Parts: sequence; C-alpha cells; structure tokens
Amino acid sequence: MNNDNNNNHENNKPAGLFADKAYEPTPDVSSTPSDNTSKSTVAQSIATQDNQPVSTDTSATTAPASRVTKKTIASGEPLKLAVVGHTNTGKTSILRTLLRDVYFGEVKNEVATTRHVEQAQLTDSQTGEVLVALYDTPGLEDASGLMDWLEDNTASRRDGIERLQQFLAADVAQGSDSYELPYDYSQEAKVIRQLLASDMAIYVVDAREPVLGKYKDELAILSWAAIPVMPVFNFTDSQNANIDDWQTMLARRNLHISTRFDSVAFEFEDEMRLWKNLATMLTHSEMLEQLMQRRTEDWAQLYDEANIIIADFLLNVAAFVREINEDDDPLPVLEQMQEAVRQSERAMQHNLLNLYKFYDNAVSATPLELQAYQQDPFDPELLKSYGIRTTSGAAAGALLGLGIDAAALGTTLGLGAAIGGIAGGLLSNTSSIADRITGVKRLYIDPATLTLLATRALDLLTALRHRGHAATDATQLLYKGENSSLSLETSLTNDSDHADEDHNPITVWPAHKLPSELKKARGKPQWSSLSSGKSEQAQLLRTDMAWSLSGKLQSYKRES
Repeated sequence: MNNDNNNNHENNKPAGLFADKAYEPTPDVSSTPSDNTSKSTVAQSIATQDNQPVSTDTSATTAPASRVTKKTIASGEPLKLAVVGHTNTGKTSILRTLLRDVYFGEVKNEVATTRHVEQAQLTDSQTGEVLVALYDTPGLEDASGLMDWLEDNTASRRDGIERLQQFLAADVAQGSDSYELPYDYSQEAKVIRQLLASDMAIYVVDAREPVLGKYKDELAILSWAAIPVMPVFNFTDSQNANIDDWQTMLARRNLHISTRFDSVAFEFEDEMRLWKNLATMLTHSEMLEQLMQRRTEDWAQLYDEANIIIADFLLNVAAFVREINEDDDPLPVLEQMQEAVRQSERAMQHNLLNLYKFYDNAVSATPLELQAYQQDPFDPELLKSYGIRTTSGAAAGALLGLGIDAAALGTTLGLGAAIGGIAGGLLSNTSSIADRITGVKRLYIDPATLTLLATRALDLLTALRHRGHAATDATQLLYKGENSSLSLETSLTNDSDHADEDHNPITVWPAHKLPSELKKARGKPQWSSLSSGKSEQAQLLRTDMAWSLSGKLQSYKRES
C-alpha cells in the first residue's frame, strides 16, 4: 500500500494472491522411475518428457513405448489439463493470463514457438494445495499428414487410443536424426503423449481463422484420446472473429460445449465460465469448484487492495503542504512540490502494476506502457481534456485565491494569480488569520489536480483488470469500454467552462466536491510523507482514512 517509494520489482517476481509458478520443462531422461514411485508422481514426472511413454501403472517401467495409458481423475486429485491446438493460436498466451504470469513460456508472432511440453500449476492461494496442473503443448503442425499416416498404418477396427499408441511406437514419432524418414511427426507425438496422460484438454482456437480441413483433422485425432475436449476461442475481441462458423463445425463433431477466453482483452467472468464449463464435463469436479471459489475471492481482494493503494496515494498528496514567507519567491517551492507529486503518482502506478503482476523490468519487453498515464498532471490542457473547470481564467487547472481568511482581510489575488499563471495545480491558502499576521503562506495541491489524479488512477485500475497477461502492444492498454479522457475527449466542447461538473462523465467527482477524507487531509500535514519525509509514520497516521476513502472509490463505477 506504500506509495511513498517506487517499489519497482525489477527482476524479482513477488508472490501475490495469484502465486502460481511456472515450471521449467522437464529434461529428457534415459531411465524410468523406480517401482516404488507413487502412481501420481510417475504420471506427473513423465508427462513433460518428449520421448518417453506415459503411464500411471507401475508396470510401465518395463512396458514398451506402445503401451500408453492414462488414469481418470479421482475425487481429491488435481486436474491434469492439457492445452492443445494448432501452431500460433495463443496457447501459451492463454496460460499466461490464467497464471497471471507474463513470463511463462515464450510468445512470438511466428509458428511453433513452443517446442516442448511445459508444466504450470494453479494452487489454492490460502492452503497451497495444487488444484490444476496445466500442460502447455507444442502446436500441431501437420495434423492432416498425420491423419493420412494413421489411416495407412493403423487398423481402423482398433479404438482410437490403440491407434495413437501404435503411432507413438513408430519411427515417425521419434524425431531422431538416425532415421531417414520422409515424415517427421515428433511434435505431434509430444502433444499426443501429453494428451493421453491428461484428464481433459482445451483446444485453443484462433477465432480469426476460417474453418479449414486441417483443424477438422486435429479434432478427429484429439477425439481418439477418449478424454473430454473443450474448444476455447481466443482473440474473440477481433472484428474478424468467425465464431459462428466454428461452432457449426464443432457441433457436427459432437463438441457442443465451448467458451470464449481472450488472452489480450481479459474478462474475469470469461475465466469463471471456462472453469465452470470444464467442471460440467467431469465426474469429479471438486477441485475446479474449489479453484473458482478461491479465485473469485482473490479477485475481489485484489480490487480492495488496489483501491486502498489509490486512496493512500490521494491522501498523501492532499495532506502535502509547504510553507513560505509572504515575500518569498514561490516558484522554486512550486516546482519541488510538483515533482514530488509526479514521483508519488509513478510509485502508485507501479504498485498497481505489481499487484496485478504486470512487472516492468529488463527480463522481457515492458508489458504495459503507461503513456496515457504519464502525462504531466499539472498540464492545464490535460485538465481541460478531462472537462475540469477552474475558478479563474488566469490559468486552467489552478484554483486561485488566498482562501476565505485572506479574502476577509481584503487581500488581493495577486500571489494566487501569479502562482496559478506560472505553475498551475497548486492552491495558495492562508489557513488562519495568524498565518496572515506572521506573513506565512501555505501551498497545497489544488482540488482540480486531486480530481485528475483520482480519475486516471481509477482508469488505470480498470485497464489492468481488463488486460490479459499476453498483451504486449501499448494500444492494448486501455479497456475498450472505460470512460477515460482519451475516449471521451473528442466529445467535449472546446470550452471546458461549459461542462457541467455535477454530471461530468469523465471525472470521479466534481472538482469542487472533494470527498470528506481528502478535505480532512488538508489540515493534517503529518499525514503526508511528502511534507514530513517520514514515510512509515505518515502512512500509519492515514491508514484508517485510507480504508474509508477506498470504499468511496469503489462506488465510482469506471467500468462499462
């Protein structure tokens, strides 16, 4: 919750509510597990080996490669879920979003990026219990060619599993350089081995692709594994999606249960629907039901924590005050205050990024560009774009004047106008007659700037909650339905003075109606580390008020 220091996690990924860790691919081994290894351990350890048979029976240590069997999920066991599909359909991207892990696997805009089976786990965030074991498989590159081979080399009177086992025992499935073969189906073999070792599979479909014969062959081969397969449509947010055509083809193959899960334009409800649909296909669905309950709780808790981070930041800025003598030049102080607020906002933004596991470091390309949120909050044009009116034409965004007490003494607006015209965004307020007599003036961040900071902090939170962990393009930053200044700026009139702040669709509240918590912070300079330099002490003092303000922030609906 501490926004006082930029807590950028560079190369370390902190454990959060979604502490699912991706495992490195299991290296190939030349020996099989010993006989006293438990059945579940055997299945899990062999599942990621590219050239080893998979079996949950202890007799598999001496069985030939053609003997591949699987164990049906039982009550209380983690679900073994294979993620399969054609090359470059976004299998790894979907796993990144499910895992909340921008580092899982490798995502590139080229075919066959994933070359080996990689395992990851979804755990209960409270107990650490493994609920789902996920297996990211290589893309199916030539299912049509493999179907031709199966029809030519396996007996049609055998069941599907037997035909797949016969394929796995053949040379074309080994991918060895020692064989001079016209065909190499070693990549398909890796997928099939994992498929036979899994309880069920999701078949990832790029919704932008037309329905082609190769996809029909893939589904036919997958059906031979005799496990539930559920199609999952990725990239559904695209205008070129062909979901209706796909659903017609799937229905003709008795695949009537499918779901949408866009790994870029994320919707939490879509994820819950994915798990719910999978649960309907299982005899024992306790693990998935536990997963859905826990992740729903975690998602709500993340939202609570995010709003507290924002509330704490706003209180820290609202309580920020600097005193100057009446005859002092305010510009150096104003510049220092503005820079302190900018740094505090950046720290808050990075805290939100880390909370939702969008890390910004040198390990990979920056996952989330903050271009829209790094505009200077003291820029008068930015305030105008949000439809925020100011009380004077001297400088847009500056609340001018010296306060009620100063006005009662007949003071002119000279200093306030100078401050607003030169810097903007600061309120010069003589808080008491005693200050006026002693020649002390106090500078605060004005309500218009606080309103702007609150609005775009909540807009950033909305963007994070609707951004998949596979998104890499800066244009994927903003949630398509959020009411941000970027999407509504063109609808504003050129003269922001005509805007009705009481019904402003952009800002979270009218600039002249700050929440009571922020008004109270004005008289509590000890609440701000920006004033005192005592970060931990100041944060403790404003903790209760941050909880109160966070509740109000949640009442402002920024999502459509």
